[in-house]
Amino acid sequence: MQPVLTPEQMRHVDANSGVSVDVLVERAGHAIAHAARLMMGGTYGRRVVVVAGKGNNGTDGRIAARRLEERGARVVVFDAERAPMRLADCDLVIDAAYGTGFRGEYFAPTTRAPILAVDIPSGIDALTGVAHGSPPRATATVTFGALKPGLVLEPGRSIAGEVSVVDIGLDVQRGVDIDVRMLAVVDQGDVVAWVPRRAASAHKWNTGVRAIAGSRGMLGAARLACAAAYRAGAGVVHLSCVGVAGDVDVPTEVVHRPFPSEGWARAGLADIERFAAAFIGPGIGRGDELVDEFIDFVVGCPCPIVIDGDGLQLLGTSRDGRHGRAADVISRRRAATILTPHDGEFSSLVGALPGADRISAVRTAAAELGAVVLLKGSTTVVADPSGDVLLVESGDERLATAGSGDVLTGIVTAHLARGAAPLQAAAAGAFVHASTLRDLPNEGVVASDLIAELNHHD
Repeated sequence: MQPVLTPEQMRHVDANSGVSVDVLVERAGHAIAHAARLMMGGTYGRRVVVVAGKGNNGTDGRIAARRLEERGARVVVFDAERAPMRLADCDLVIDAAYGTGFRGEYFAPTTRAPILAVDIPSGIDALTGVAHGSPPRATATVTFGALKPGLVLEPGRSIAGEVSVVDIGLDVQRGVDIDVRMLAVVDQGDVVAWVPRRAASAHKWNTGVRAIAGSRGMLGAARLACAAAYRAGAGVVHLSCVGVAGDVDVPTEVVHRPFPSEGWARAGLADIERFAAAFIGPGIGRGDELVDEFIDFVVGCPCPIVIDGDGLQLLGTSRDGRHGRAADVISRRRAATILTPHDGEFSSLVGALPGADRISAVRTAAAELGAVVLLKGSTTVVADPSGDVLLVESGDERLATAGSGDVLTGIVTAHLARGAAPLQAAAAGAFVHASTLRDLPNEGVVASDLIAELNHHD
């Protein structure tokens, strides 16, 4: 994992580093100059413009300018408040105008040159990633000590370009003095560590998955989620579709078990102890007649469960006094619950959209609901009730396609069935889900393409 520190934590780290400010800015300036040399392929005769503010970011930029001049570069330094709105032609612009503590709007000078940002592109909110004004779109960003949320969340993530974290001697462990809760970006090594491999002696029921998904006209969601669960390591998947009698067209390996028209929750729970994990919701419908049965199944299911799609709408709108709020339903469960909403479903669950501070919103929702909450997005935010948060930044717009969320549901449930802890199962699922894009084209990706790639990336 890559640690992420909030601006408040970084201020505390800076103030308690045990290293003088003069030493820290010299190290930062050296790191910026080094990155600049790499971007330009050298320094002699290169033309560099530095836009420097009054704070430590500006000092970092001025020190970098001095270092580059010592190596033969021609450097012009502008004060951020007096810089021209269009910069002269040059080989590189160093954005050292404003850092993580900036408030207000910043309208960056225009340039055709590559931009290297210091710590974070000026005008990007370091906590939320929101762009205030017209920040410079960096080719690369050098940040110090640890990632900041604004470098991981959009649009800051895209505006920052390629981000490098440089150690300048800050004791980032001091961040826990401000907030002990985990905040980190997931990487491939985490997935390997979190999701147990199936033992050589394993049989299919060790990782069995019970699926309640699909309805008349919405069977595709069930097919995708079940197929993904198998590809992500489920040993057996039993599927029942709500309101569908007789056989249905599902992948060959999926065991289809028709439901009765009434009392389907009881039927679904009849042998639930055989399964290691379950999911409910993709494509089951949103009719009022489903609410009682849905909640009976969710409350009665003794194994970890993933609720997605229509299930989130049923859970979020079941506030009629008899069932109460979603938190009350979840509190009656005996095992872990994972909720996987997009922004609209999140609003149904908690009564409001996530807003700009997605990390705080998901933390609050997880605590109030008593569940792991996975908020889908360009950067996926996953929180558990303790407030620990994991971020997955490897996805992109190709995941915004019909059925993609159903694939994610199957992957996360399979990870639960394999024995991963709920927070890690969800975060690892999001990472694997995004990793399927690696060898896929830039256009025309459909959800079934993701399933085909799963065996290469889990």
